[in-house]
Amino acid sequence: MAGQLKEVRNRIKSVQSTQQITKAMKMVSAAKLRRAQDAIIQMRPYAQKLQEMLSNIVSNIDGGASLNLAEERTIEKVLFIVITSDRGLCGAYNANVVKLTKATIAEKYATQFAKGNVTIWNIGKKGWESLTKSNYKTDATHKDIYLNLNFQNVQAAAQAATKAFENKEFDRVEIIYSQFKNAATQAFVAEQFLPIPKITSKAGAKKSDFIFEPGKDELIAELMPKILNTQLFKAVLDGNASEHGARMTAMDKASENANELLKSLKISYNRARQAAITTELTEIVSGAAALQG
Repeated sequence: MAGQLKEVRNRIKSVQSTQQITKAMKMVSAAKLRRAQDAIIQMRPYAQKLQEMLSNIVSNIDGGASLNLAEERTIEKVLFIVITSDRGLCGAYNANVVKLTKATIAEKYATQFAKGNVTIWNIGKKGWESLTKSNYKTDATHKDIYLNLNFQNVQAAAQAATKAFENKEFDRVEIIYSQFKNAATQAFVAEQFLPIPKITSKAGAKKSDFIFEPGKDELIAELMPKILNTQLFKAVLDGNASEHGARMTAMDKASENANELLKSLKISYNRARQAAITTELTEIVSGAAALQG
């Protein structure tokens, strides 16, 4: 009985220590989430308007301009930019991004994958580790961006993808990431990065009339890369906020579960302790009765 009590006491101490860790991690994630959330909320309207403007320009130009980044080609080689986190303990966040990546490849690019023409650039270590173990063709060049998250590092990745598309190393580039909604909700999406998607105009709709100054070629050549850099940076910021939101929620649930487990263990401890006391009292009474008899 004494051994059982000691075992339960040790489990209670272990759960309490774990609960302290989960509470601390929740507080840290909450602080980081506030900064990450502010960054993506400020960035998102600007990035969305830029993307809308770029798609409009590409959709309404009738030749006469260099649109290499909007060129539709037969899809032979595909590049995925998969954005996950560097660390775990954030629930199913990384697993859901990896799952969407595999599902997208299986549904849309099964033929290219069978030929070995699907390449994955990872941003975040967890996605790289998981997809590499699953025998996908991965590239770890940009996986450490979160160690020093800034626009310049993300821009380097966007420029590398843009250059590879222009050099016809890839015929399509897609980004897979998590859109931040709130601390408890993320939307996992696959977006076409290149070629620049066009807006499908409705029948009878008027075309937008753009006036280019100083010139069409010069302006488009300047605008396209900058807007694409912004799109990838927005996706990385979305992923960063989603990670901290998912971790904060997961640690909150872990703390709640620890509370429930502590209650159960304390009940078990009290029952075992009461049983031990009852047994001792019974032995004392029985001994006293035997002496009197």
